Amino acid sequence: MADARLRHGRLALSVGFGVQGAVFALLVTRIPAIQDRYGISDGLLPAFLAAVPVLAGAGSLGTERLVAKVRPGLVLRWTQPLVCLALLAAGSGHALWQAAASLAVFGVTVGALDASMNMLGVSLQRAYARSIMLGFHASYSLGGIIGASLAWAGAHWELSLPALYGPLVALVAPAALIASRWYADRPRPAGAPTPPGGAPAGNAAGPGLTFLLPLCLVMTFAYIGDSTVANWSAKYLQDVLHSSDQLSTVPYNAYMVMTLLGRTVGDLGVRRLGPVLVVRAGTVVAACGFAVVAVAPGAWVGTAGFTLLGLGLSVIVPQTFAAAGRRAFERYGAGASDMAVARLNVFNYVGFLVGSPLVGALGEAWSPRGAMAVPMILVLATLWYAPSFGPGGASYGGGHERPRTADVG
Repeated sequence: MADARLRHGRLALSVGFGVQGAVFALLVTRIPAIQDRYGISDGLLPAFLAAVPVLAGAGSLGTERLVAKVRPGLVLRWTQPLVCLALLAAGSGHALWQAAASLAVFGVTVGALDASMNMLGVSLQRAYARSIMLGFHASYSLGGIIGASLAWAGAHWELSLPALYGPLVALVAPAALIASRWYADRPRPAGAPTPPGGAPAGNAAGPGLTFLLPLCLVMTFAYIGDSTVANWSAKYLQDVLHSSDQLSTVPYNAYMVMTLLGRTVGDLGVRRLGPVLVVRAGTVVAACGFAVVAVAPGAWVGTAGFTLLGLGLSVIVPQTFAAAGRRAFERYGAGASDMAVARLNVFNYVGFLVGSPLVGALGEAWSPRGAMAVPMILVLATLWYAPSFGPGGASYGGGHERPRTADVG
């Protein structure tokens, strides 16, 4: 019965990850259409776009406090439909204040959703006692590919945003809500364990979680790399490598496909080789991808570089969440694991917020090719921090532990 509950919980959470990938892709790929709908000026648009990750970070930190009282699965169950409705609202209004309000709701709720979703993923991996976290993020990548494809179709057929968003939200919001019935959430502990120094783990202000700093830096660097691809790959191919407008759309699609492929097979690699070796390999492949992009003589070689980037970066983010949750659990228990995931999740948005302006400014001041060396160097720093991904008393790479079904209720 316990094993069936875990299997159902794993499938249900995969649905949640996939829905979130599709919804987020439909927002970011149709930003120009949202800008046109509301008449947002080019000068004002960056403020709107920056507000979303800032509010998402606030939502993630708020979730850290919320899950001290309610289960992460309950937070995810109700925030996912709200994120879907916020997407629909963003595409359906007319006044500028409506755009601001809907994007604000989207930002706060997506932060809570990302945090609670990864909390559940970490707790399920702990229950399985083997790596499954990459599989959840593979579902997210698949959802992103589907969402981006729908956005392309909507643009090709000149569908209005309500006509594009409405049917999708009507389908996926109820699907996510129904799937949430099978979330394999852990029970609330009767009392939180106490870390050294006497402060309860659920209220640790900092000393108990200083071990997170290397993982926070890795998360930031990974998302600087990801946002570089998302925001600059098409422009780089057109302006630097002189590709056609049609070819310039290929690198991001190739990046997303390789992200899906890397995450689909990544759990097997972690089980056989261990997380440290997998993260190091992903880091080297990602750095090689940036190097190829920086020296590419033409568009197809540049596309190959962005493709390598997708394969390399695909393993880093899921393993960072897994390492943070595992290390916090080993020290202080499940409550600290949730807190670690929520705090780490904030650096997802830090990297997203910093990456695009950083590369853009360097490209203007220096050169677009030289600018690609900066995220390459930052990603390479992960090699230094790779030991932080290793097991510290519990092994999910070798499969020597028995499943801890008590950790998931």
